[in-house]
Amino acid sequence: MASTHTEEPLAEDTADHDAHIYEEVMFCEKMEHSQRLAVEELITTEASYVHNLQLCLSDIRAHLQKKQLPGLDLEGLFSNIDDILHVSRRFLRGLQDTATQEHEQLLSISTLFQEFKEEMEMVYKIYCASYEHALLLVESYRKDPRLQEEIMDTLTATVPHTSASDLSFFLVMPVQRVTKYPLLLGKILENTPASTSTHAALDAAVRAMTQVNANINEYKRRREVATKYNKAEQLTLRDRFARLNTHSIAKKTTRLSRLLMHEAGIVAKTEDKEYDDLEEKFQNVASSVAALKENMASYLQHLEAFLLPTPHKCELQIEEGPAQQYRRLAEHLHRAVFPEFRRRLDRLVWQPLCSLAEMLVGPQQLVKKRLDKLLDYEEIQERKSETGSVTYDEEAAMNTYLAINALLVAELPRFNQVAMQLLGQLLGSFIVLQQDLAAEVLHEAKKELEQMPHGHMLLPAFWRMVEDSLQQSGVQLRTFIQAFETVTPNPVPQPLNPAEERKVLSLVSKHGPDKLYQVTSNISGSKDMDLTLQRGQIVALLQSVDTKGNTGRWLVDAGGPRGFVPAAKLQPYCPGPIQQPRMQMPALESGTERRRHSYVPPEAPKPQVATFTPAFQVVAGFSFTARSPQELSLQAGQPVVVLEPHDKKGSTEWSLVEVNGQRGYVPSSYLLTVPVQEPAGWSLPV
Repeated sequence: MASTHTEEPLAEDTADHDAHIYEEVMFCEKMEHSQRLAVEELITTEASYVHNLQLCLSDIRAHLQKKQLPGLDLEGLFSNIDDILHVSRRFLRGLQDTATQEHEQLLSISTLFQEFKEEMEMVYKIYCASYEHALLLVESYRKDPRLQEEIMDTLTATVPHTSASDLSFFLVMPVQRVTKYPLLLGKILENTPASTSTHAALDAAVRAMTQVNANINEYKRRREVATKYNKAEQLTLRDRFARLNTHSIAKKTTRLSRLLMHEAGIVAKTEDKEYDDLEEKFQNVASSVAALKENMASYLQHLEAFLLPTPHKCELQIEEGPAQQYRRLAEHLHRAVFPEFRRRLDRLVWQPLCSLAEMLVGPQQLVKKRLDKLLDYEEIQERKSETGSVTYDEEAAMNTYLAINALLVAELPRFNQVAMQLLGQLLGSFIVLQQDLAAEVLHEAKKELEQMPHGHMLLPAFWRMVEDSLQQSGVQLRTFIQAFETVTPNPVPQPLNPAEERKVLSLVSKHGPDKLYQVTSNISGSKDMDLTLQRGQIVALLQSVDTKGNTGRWLVDAGGPRGFVPAAKLQPYCPGPIQQPRMQMPALESGTERRRHSYVPPEAPKPQVATFTPAFQVVAGFSFTARSPQELSLQAGQPVVVLEPHDKKGSTEWSLVEVNGQRGYVPSSYLLTVPVQEPAGWSLPV
């Protein structure tokens, strides 16, 4: 009986133990099944995600690119989705390869996430930071019926099975995917026993991908702060005054006082050697770009000035020879070689340089704003050390400084490196363009040189030929100058009319002949007390300085009105000798004396003012074309002899003149009376 009672408890314990073991086995199988499903979900959803990215790029974006819709910003919409697809394809292949590793699959998956975490963070943070901008573009396209219709036609034609209402259906996928990685890994981790070595590896992978998402969010926040402050605003003075209020004035005053205390050494500056080195290098890059842009603009201006004159286009009668060959060379260089060089310079150097200068504006604004926020940060930190707490706005200001500083420290090294590379490439392109230009000009010059008589001369013989040619040219030039001085006629003087004679005599009597000046070109007065004078007019100098001590403006008397004129447009007036009046001509001279009269120099005029009579001549002020046989054609500046200052009816609107032996009527308003000055260096024929 006793043994029977003992066997019954043992049977019950065995049954309980078996039940417990069964429950544990079932729990492990359930966990293993859930784990397997979670792994399958990770791999299948990754494959579906990669497939959708391929559709987005190869079908949707390619279809929109072919349409070439104006106003559609494809780069702003899809950002760096190509980089995400490249990383995701490699990551998917790695996940699929783990399927063959039965017992080591979970460990391989954990290792794979660790290997790809940096690449994922790099590509996803750029996409997520620009995602809000892409949504704004999608929203703006919805308001444009034409663009919205084209986008919907593209979605219907390429991905009809998705029933997507707009592009945001695909654009949100990368944002959702990167945030889902920690959840998928966490589901696998939940169904992995804690006692296994795989659990620790999965836990590390979960923490790694969680940190990736945290870094992406922090980068996005920094980019939002940077976007807020790195825009160069073009504000008018009125806009700046409109922004002033009590808060902004107090903030600027606090910053200024803090900056002055820094300079005076009253308070210590916040030292950040890493940032200071980066900023110094950035400022050097910015100044180098600005200097190169300024020099390149000056170079282009000089190149335009060089190409402006085209003497080779003048129709000159040049005999075939070296001069004609040089003319052909100059024409080819101006029409083909130099314009092509200018186009290449603009495309390969100037335009990229301007783009690089524009790229610097945002970081420069951010560097400037960092200093402002640093002053705020120091002020708040000092207040916090005194009171032990800060307000919500002060905490936000401190976080803004930290965000800007962290962004600059992270981005400036890469920016400086890229900017230096671009700068070096631009300088290299400019050097190559200069070398190509020199080689092209030398090639063209050699082709012309081979056709010249001296093309194959030795250098000493060539220089002897040049010296002989210059000597011959000098002899020809001196002979021409002598002939020119001998045969050039003196301008035909015209007698003064009474009004003009009285005006000049009045100036001489008031100021003396040494004070007379002649206007060399038309003067248009633009200020008070300025005179408006015509070319050739005679004035008397009153004072060789204006009221402000400027020696470039002289005070003159124009025979009535007085005022200031530019000194550069005046030259001393020296009238030539004038024939004696007719009534003083001897009436009974012998034939010999009459023949010699024009060759005998006149007697020296008496010093009396009344005998001083300047010579004037009449010239055509404008060109005139005759319309009847009674009229006479004129060229502007042509000397004329006025026979009658009126027509046959006595009208002064027409004058009878003689030019080159021909007579006819011309409009009186077309004629100008100008003083005659004997050209310096000319000698009358003797």
